Amino acid sequence: MARQERALRTRNALVESAAELFDRDGFETASLAMISARAGVSNGALHFHFASKSALADAVCVAAAQRLERITDAGEERADGGALQMLIDTSHALVRGLGQDVVLRAGFDLADGRESTGAGIDLCGRWQDWVGEAFARAAREGALAQGATARDATLTVVGAVAGFKSLGVRDPAWLSPETLTRFWGLLLPRVAREFTLDGLEAAGTEAGKAALWF
Repeated sequence: MARQERALRTRNALVESAAELFDRDGFETASLAMISARAGVSNGALHFHFASKSALADAVCVAAAQRLERITDAGEERADGGALQMLIDTSHALVRGLGQDVVLRAGFDLADGRESTGAGIDLCGRWQDWVGEAFARAAREGALAQGATARDATLTVVGAVAGFKSLGVRDPAWLSPETLTRFWGLLLPRVAREFTLDGLEAAGTEAGKAALWF
């Protein structure tokens, strides 16, 4: 059991190290030697767990996918305020995660270049599917404004979050709660029925903020 625990700690350290270097230097620049040195393990230990840099990239994406799933699952558990508020809260949790969690951020970046990195998980696609389902649920609840479609709203939100992530590389303000709150403040009058607007909090609910961080 102790040996298994050590092996798990080593593997996790390598995944974290790889995510940090992929995020800082890019997949092509980061080397296996740099990753093992940053993790404080030998090259032999790295190769015991991962056969290649692509295998490490895939492991980072798997870890990031697990964190994304925890964020979306937590949002669904706190959906008492309806699908739109669930979506607002969850988007705040994701953007906060992209700003603070290097594994989550690196996973999304690696997924964007899956053909060159060997990463097998489409995190952006998973996020888009979840947002689409949330807006479809909002439509069934009668919460969408006349003329607003779940498809168009999904493209807007997914595109905005992707843009904030990219711009946040140079300026962290793009991944701030204030930026996302202003975005929702502009979008909600276009997508939400008038009678639902007063009950929606563009900044996210306090319950949502407490539940959606990991």
